[in-house]
Amino acid sequence: MTGVPASAAGGSGSTPAHRGGKLGAAAVNQAGLWNIANILTMVRLLLVPGFVMLLLHDGGYDPVWRSFAWAAFAIAMITDVFDGHLARAYNLVTDFGKIADPIADKAIMGAALICLSWLGDLPWWITGVILFRELGITLMRFWVIRHSVIPASRGGKVKTLAQGIAVGMYVLALTGPLATLRFWVMMAAVVLTVVTGLDYVRQAVVLRRRGLAAERAAAAMEAVTAAADVDGAAGARTATDEAAGTAEGAAEPLGEPVGERVAGSRGPAEAER
Repeated sequence: MTGVPASAAGGSGSTPAHRGGKLGAAAVNQAGLWNIANILTMVRLLLVPGFVMLLLHDGGYDPVWRSFAWAAFAIAMITDVFDGHLARAYNLVTDFGKIADPIADKAIMGAALICLSWLGDLPWWITGVILFRELGITLMRFWVIRHSVIPASRGGKVKTLAQGIAVGMYVLALTGPLATLRFWVMMAAVVLTVVTGLDYVRQAVVLRRRGLAAERAAAAMEAVTAAADVDGAAGARTATDEAAGTAEGAAEPLGEPVGERVAGSRGPAEAER
């Protein structure tokens, strides 16, 4: 409290607050690059090469180093949850975040799958199925983006969680029953990956068909409107021409010219003069 009257501050009491509200909204809408959501995304991107070096250190079979790699992978998965939540909750969505966030997600998961398959811990077909699905869905989102946006489904979120748990279990040097358990967890993740991928394909096809139908309907409506405008203009020109013809007909004299009628009404002598 400064004790300065509202009038001395430059107007009524409501005006500064109103302006301040606009400035505050503009500041939120124009979120800068260095916000907490983007910083977490950058941390996740930086964790990818560190995770690979930790996992492959000393031939990739040292339990201690693989535990460090698991910690890096777990941090990446946790930041994936928090950066998206913070961006939506505090309106920190930026163009950089829209591009970098999915890249970071695919990078950490793809790096883990490829490294595990290269070490012989995970069959290559599992890596191929998961990577093919992730890349295909990403391309499909771009395929229908001008018609609509495919929202993240609950099944997709469960799939991501299952993949994270399964890959994390494979990163750890597990043996015995836990090694058997991680195989079945990975099989569940693969099934969810395929099922949710097919559901995304169905959604994409439906959205594209609806978008194309809406575009055709809009084009047909524009054609009908244009034709109606042309017909209306032609009708207006016809009515104008008819009105002009009627006016000209009304202006023309009936019978013989006025001069001849006047001359005929005089006598012969006057007509000669």
